[in-house]
Amino acid sequence: MTQPILETAMHKRPKHRTFRLTVLGATGVALAVGATTLASAAPSYFGNSAPKPTVILVNGAWSGPASWHGVIKRLQSAGYPVAAPPTGLRSLPGDSAYLASYLKTIRGPIVLVGQSYGGSVITNAATGNPNVKALVYISAFAPDKGETVKELTAKFPGTHITTDPNPDALPTALDPVPFTLADGTGGVDLYAKADQYRDLFLSNRLSSKDSAELAAEQNPVNAQALGEASGDPAWKTIPSWYLVSREDHLIPPATERFMAARAHAHTVEADTPHAAQVTNPATVSKLIEQATDTIR
Repeated sequence: MTQPILETAMHKRPKHRTFRLTVLGATGVALAVGATTLASAAPSYFGNSAPKPTVILVNGAWSGPASWHGVIKRLQSAGYPVAAPPTGLRSLPGDSAYLASYLKTIRGPIVLVGQSYGGSVITNAATGNPNVKALVYISAFAPDKGETVKELTAKFPGTHITTDPNPDALPTALDPVPFTLADGTGGVDLYAKADQYRDLFLSNRLSSKDSAELAAEQNPVNAQALGEASGDPAWKTIPSWYLVSREDHLIPPATERFMAARAHAHTVEADTPHAAQVTNPATVSKLIEQATDTIR
């Protein structure tokens, strides 16, 4: 999902608790003079007696960094340094290793946010990085060691990604596109079908026109990434926050509640679709700011 038009269209682990979000009005924060320059690959954060943590936003499958547009706008207005490095969507180990390398270029505390498949990526990439102080999951996978995106999607009923009861069958909402690389290796990319994109990711919250535009711009995921086992989970040692999207048509809300409870995450529930960062950026920004408040 990738369009600014959506903005207008729309250590001891913490004990698990669930509460509702209140309406958020993005609060502007005056920036101190004299920003501190970080490593060349990393964003800058502002000179202050208590500088705000850097927020890193990680997109999921069939999405892209621009899906965070509304969230980035709000967080930057509130004075947070923000970056949204692209997720390769090629393999879970590879995507996680890339993000882990990127995180090492950032000085100071980090709040790491993942949406959908991006949750699996942050779960692996943050492990062992002492600068990552909080994990935030937005309608996201939070796998334990050995679990896959594919099996978690099917753990509870409710997903619209497939109507085929055969767990080994290709999800009916996806189109396979084989590819071959220059070195002769290849694989299969999975695209969400255009006529099902609006229901699957947006729960019909956006117009058909806007949804069709997003479907045309989607970033496919390599099929193998959805079946690769996750490693040691960072949420076992890093405090976490979780947005359960009650209108999620891709990850069943029951699965999201299960993962949030297992991680002892600070959990909120909202009537949001799978792509909550697109349709409800204020809700997402509020949860991220709640996570940052605990480490400042």
